[in-house]
Parts: sequence; C-alpha cells; structure tokens
Amino acid sequence: MADQAVDTGGVPASGTGRPPAVEAAPTDSQFLGRTRELKELRADIDRAGLNTLAGRKAPHARVLLIAGRPGFGRTALAEELVRQIAHGYPDGVLRARLAEPDGTRVPVERAAGHLLGELGLPVPAGADEDDLSEALREALADRRVVLLLDDAVDAEQVDALLPDTPDSLVVAVSGGPLTGISDVRPCTLGGLDTKSAVALLERFTGSVRVTVDPRSAEILAEVCAAQPAALRLAGGWLAARPTAAVSDLAKQLRAGDDEGPVLARVFRLSYAALPGAAARILRLLALAPAGLVDPHIASGLAGCSVDAARTALDDFVALGFLHRADSAMPQYEVPGCLQPLLRAAAESQEKPGELQLARARMLERTVRLLQSCRAITETDSPLAREKLLEMPKALRFPSPRAAEEWLRVRRPALLAAARLAVADGQLDTLARRLMSQLVRALVAHFGTQAVAADLYGVHRLVLDVAERRDLPREQAAALLNLGDLDARTGRTKAALARYRAALDAGRQANDPYATGRAMESVGGAHQELEDYERAADWYGRALAQRLARDEREDAARLYGRIATAYTYAGRYGEALRNWSSALTGHRRLGDVGAQARALSEMARVQEYAGHPEEALSTCQEAVEWARRAGDLRLQAALQIRLAYTLERLGDPAAARLHRGAAERLLDGENTPPENGGTGETEPEHGPNAYEIRSASAKD
Repeated sequence: MADQAVDTGGVPASGTGRPPAVEAAPTDSQFLGRTRELKELRADIDRAGLNTLAGRKAPHARVLLIAGRPGFGRTALAEELVRQIAHGYPDGVLRARLAEPDGTRVPVERAAGHLLGELGLPVPAGADEDDLSEALREALADRRVVLLLDDAVDAEQVDALLPDTPDSLVVAVSGGPLTGISDVRPCTLGGLDTKSAVALLERFTGSVRVTVDPRSAEILAEVCAAQPAALRLAGGWLAARPTAAVSDLAKQLRAGDDEGPVLARVFRLSYAALPGAAARILRLLALAPAGLVDPHIASGLAGCSVDAARTALDDFVALGFLHRADSAMPQYEVPGCLQPLLRAAAESQEKPGELQLARARMLERTVRLLQSCRAITETDSPLAREKLLEMPKALRFPSPRAAEEWLRVRRPALLAAARLAVADGQLDTLARRLMSQLVRALVAHFGTQAVAADLYGVHRLVLDVAERRDLPREQAAALLNLGDLDARTGRTKAALARYRAALDAGRQANDPYATGRAMESVGGAHQELEDYERAADWYGRALAQRLARDEREDAARLYGRIATAYTYAGRYGEALRNWSSALTGHRRLGDVGAQARALSEMARVQEYAGHPEEALSTCQEAVEWARRAGDLRLQAALQIRLAYTLERLGDPAAARLHRGAAERLLDGENTPPENGGTGETEPEHGPNAYEIRSASAKD
C-alpha cells in the first residue's frame, strides 16, 4: 500500500482502467520539500552507469530506488519525480503496486498482467510468471516509458518487470535495498526539512496559529520526527480543535509515557479523540480489500447508512487518516503506514465474531451491488427490471454506463475481496456468491475476452472452495471454465487435463450436463492435438449420453463433430454417414439453416472423397436450403463451392455464372467466405458457459 502522500492531489489507484499511455500527475503539484532528493534523483538519470563506463551496453532500464520506512512520503516523492520527468518519456507512465495492504508480496504474474493491461494489451489467461514477464518486456521493447513500482517487497519482483531497453526508466519504492539488481541508484528518505514540515502543518491548521507561535510549530515538527504521515495526523487533530494551540499538542506528545514510534503515538492520540461511532468505522477500515474504500464498503463494514459512511470518510480525510483516490467516483485509500495500527485497534477492540460479521456484511453488500451492476445491462428482461426495482435505491445504478464505470474503478478491490473471502475459509457461501456475481458482471460489461485473465483467477478460487468443501458439481464447473480458458490460450494439454478432471467431478456429482460437456470438451482437445480417432471416440461417448437423454439438438450437433473428426482423419465414409445422421436430426428439429450447413459439409466430404458429381448435386441442394433459411453468406459460400466443383468438372462457363451469383449475394458484405468453406460451427464454451449451480437461487 502506498505511503501517506505529502501532496494532496492523490494518486490513481492501480488497475482502474486508465488508457494505455497514462499521464503523470497534474502540473500544479502541491508537493512539499525533498528538493535535495529530487535533484539527486534527476541527476542520477543522466549519470553514466557502470556498464557505460565499462564500455558495455546497459542490460536493462535504469533503476532508481526510493527507500525508507512507510509514512515518510516514499510514494509521494516517486510521484513528484515522475511528474517532473514524464515529458521525456513519450509513451507514458505505468504504475504497479507490488505489495498488499498487509505487506504480502503481490505475485509477479499479477503485476505483469496489470502492466500489460495498462498498455492496452491483452493479458493471456492463466499464463505463468515467465510468460507474462516476457510478454511485458516485448511490449516495452520499442517504448520509452517510466515504470513506477510501488511497495516492492524484494528484488526478484522488480527484476522480473524490468524493461530490456535502457531508453525506459524504473522508479522503485521499497523499504530496503534491492540487492541483486545491477547499478541501482538508491535514495533513502528521512524526515522533511523543518520549513516543509511546518508548511504541511499549516495546510491543516491555517497560517494564524503557526504565525503567532512559529517555535511551537517547529517543536511539534521535531516531536513528529518530521514524518509526513505523523504531521498529517497532528495537523488533522489541530484542525478539529480551532482553539487549541500548537504547543498544546506538542506538550501532549512529549508528556506521553508511550515510547513507541512517533506515528503510533500521534495515531493513538488522534484516534482516542474520535467519537465512538467514528472510531469504530475507522478501525474496521482495516478490513477493506486492497485498502480501497468507498461509502458502500464502509457502510457494510460498520453496519451504518451510506450517507453516514460517506460523511465519516470525508471527515477522516480532513483528519489525515485517509486520502482520496483519483477516480470518477468517491473512493478513498487507507495509507499503508496506518494499516497495522488500524488492524491492531480492530483486533483489540472488536471480538473475533464481530470482525467476521463485519466482513460478512461487506461481502453481502458487494454481492448485491454486483447483482445490480449486472442486472442493469439486461434491459430486455422484465425479471431483471423487477429485481432492480426491489433493491434499495442506494444499491441501484442510474445507467449501464454508470454501472460499468463503478465496476472499472472498483475492479481491483472486487478481485481482492474474492481472494480475501476465499482465504478466510469461514465465509465460503458468501465467497461463492460473490465470485458468481463478479464473473457475471465482468462478462456482461466487458466481454469474456477482455477480462479472461481476471476470470481465470476467479475460477481458480472457485475451484479452491469447491475442493475444500467437497462440492463436486462446482468443482466440475470451475474445471470446465478453466479448461476453456486454457484451450483459448493454446494450452491444449493443460485444457485436456482440466476436462478429464471435470469429467471425474461430474460423475461424482451425478451431473449429466457436466459429464456430457466434459466428454465433448475432451474430444475437442484431442481434435486440437490432431488425435482424430480419440476425438471421434469421445464425441461418440458424449453422443450416447445425449441420445439416452433424448437431447436431439445436441445429438445432431455431435454427429457433425464426429463427422468433422473423421474428415480430418481421412475416413470419408464414416464422415458421410455421420453427416447424414446429423442432417436427419436437423430435419426432425425443423432447423432449416442447420440442414443447409450439414449438406454443405457433406458436399465438401464427397469432393474430398473424389466424387465431384455427387458433391455438385449435394451442393445444389444445400443452396436451396440456404435460400429457404435466408442465409446470404452461406448461399454465397455454396455458390463459390459450386464454381470450384464445376471448374474441376471442366465447365468454366457455368463456374463463372456461380461466381457472379456469389458476388451479387455478397454485395455490401465486408468479408467474403474463404474458398467456399463454411465449416462445422464449434460450440462456444466461454469461461462463463457453465454456471455455478449451487449458488443461491436469489442471485
């Protein structure tokens, strides 16, 4: 979590959907002090590195390290440096946070995926650390960027994200040295200079109290060790007491028996002065996912109204406990330096059961917001509109666009909430509902492809819960969805393993849909691996189940998939028999378009088998069915197929006529069919194709 910033402009929260070239902070910075540090850091950028002095090319971008304890303005200094130099890096500023609010190390793959998203590039779902790091380096190879890596836990994190080009710059913020990275330029922070420390106090107290007693202001700054976070809390305490003199606070801090860190002493003094209700809201903010809070989160944690929570959050900003995140809607950030203090206060003053209840309220509120966020996209559904009207007004979004913006801004916190809920282990029912609604909302607003990486992470969490709770049906659902994402990103062998595990879980759950879907997916994976005999065998197993359950539409489709596998294997007789069965099934269902496509594929197989006259007749029949179905694209594809067949039969004049007919049909279409091919349509099994069936029905 970022340190308490000295400047009051705020820093955009990571992962909020910024455009690829992220702008630096506004030019009217209110940053205070650090003149010497800024000068040294800027000089280090232009100074020749060790490799240059040795006559070698630099192996990676230059790394500037801003080190120091939390609360001393490390992040604020990094942001000010970036603001001053951003004009020299035309491809923008990229930011990533490498530690959770509790100090837990953020996995490299998550940070690399976030940075790829910042660049506007697709993030491969389920890719490992090495693949994502390599993808990031390739993306940055021809760019000139500033990479701000906040709260780095160790050198390995930073090293994995370093651009290979020396044209870029990395500004890393950490609590200590980054041993192992060559030519790192460190800048270790202490307190502010006295003038800047007093000026920071003035921002809260106003100039009068400092002007009438400047010596006391300097003493207070000294007592606070000129630490920006401590000075903000001290300034907030004074601002809330207009009649108190600066010397009064300095005396209280000096007279205290507590010899702990100055930040802890100022925090306890400010916290003790809060009304009981406000103090409870503040300490419960330690439970906020990713340290990001909005009025709904605060309301859910404390069990108060949204308006009361919003008022309390604004008061906390004025008192120096929080600062506002730069987003399109009210969002606040808990400074990382205060996280341990808030957590200690919560654990000492709240019973474990009360903390668990607060988490449950927060998750329940989040579930309902996600439900509202998704339902507003279903404008054609009377049931969705009815559900929306039943919700309290505070949980409704005014428009789909507002819901999408909320989801974009809150996305990092929502994903963090899912991870925390699963890690808790005692709130699995709420965690399952949260993940179900989160998947649906993300897909509804952004589409499966755009959020595939996030969905992969959520489905892995679903699998963790399902395995822990021995829920085979949900286990099968998660494995199917993970397998689909693996297959989409080319990890076919991994997908095959997922599908086989899903089949076992589906059988354990006695879920015919899951087992049928898994068998078909196993067949698809074998087909992708060019093992066509096994593909046809697994499709046949899925077909037998569909026939036993009298699922005629799926059975007709599976006949087509078996035929396609046999076609690839060169077994044209088997392929034609299965296409004939598929055609019979489509006729019984009255699906005219499917009949046309089946006839088209039969004609293709007949041509492959060396029977052009039969292919010509079948294709002409397919054209008639395509005309009845009103499918102009298919008609055009078939006309081109007829043209190719006629050319092979030695009738170029008739072939030209059919090509002309195809051109007329395609008039106004953007993309012509390729070589007259239609292909059997593969079923789309997106990551949200198989819902978690045991989720609460009211969702």
